[in-house]
Amino acid sequence: MGGADVRLTVLHTEDVTPHYRRVRVNAGGLFGRKTYHPTMWLRCWFPTDDGSSTLHHRAYTVVDPDPGADECTLEFALHAGAASDWARRARPGDALDATFQGSKYAVPDPLPAGYLVAGDSASVPAIRSLLAALPDTLPVTLWLETVDESDHDLPLAATPATTVQRIPRRDGGASMVEAVRAGVFDASDHAAWVACDTVTTRAVASVLKSEYGIPRGALKAQGYWIA
Repeated sequence: MGGADVRLTVLHTEDVTPHYRRVRVNAGGLFGRKTYHPTMWLRCWFPTDDGSSTLHHRAYTVVDPDPGADECTLEFALHAGAASDWARRARPGDALDATFQGSKYAVPDPLPAGYLVAGDSASVPAIRSLLAALPDTLPVTLWLETVDESDHDLPLAATPATTVQRIPRRDGGASMVEAVRAGVFDASDHAAWVACDTVTTRAVASVLKSEYGIPRGALKAQGYWIA
């Protein structure tokens, strides 16, 4: 099915906030087999702590790639679960199996007049990779849903033309939908990218299409987690 299995090896780790951790890895030959693109992700296979052979798979964005050195970073919004447990205890030399399974995304060519982006701490790595691929002068509106106060310290790679609105999560994501709706303008010449929880993602995508006028082909929306 076009997948590419690789074994990642931990090089070093960094705690960005008490709830967010970076793990730098050797990519196991990934960049010799696949070409990097913004928001590229890997399906990673995490062991459990109960001693069983069961593996849990979760998708993580490839961040700060260095194809020449065959290195990249995975970033973890820490919570309860096998992936976060692995990230918390990760040390140099640890190995993690992963699969590249058809991830694809490209910044439109020609460029749109601007970008509308909505996400949360789980999608910050993908947002960073997207913003890093955009020209510094391209207007971007970013709505970022927050839960912890430390979410304000998450690195975004925002360009000088990026306007960031941080939205405290309320009522299962309703506050995000309200914030997006409050800024409505004719964005029919823009592109949009959305990745929140599944319910919020659908609601925000609907607003962007019906009220902002984002063309269907210019909108990428994907639920990153289930509330």
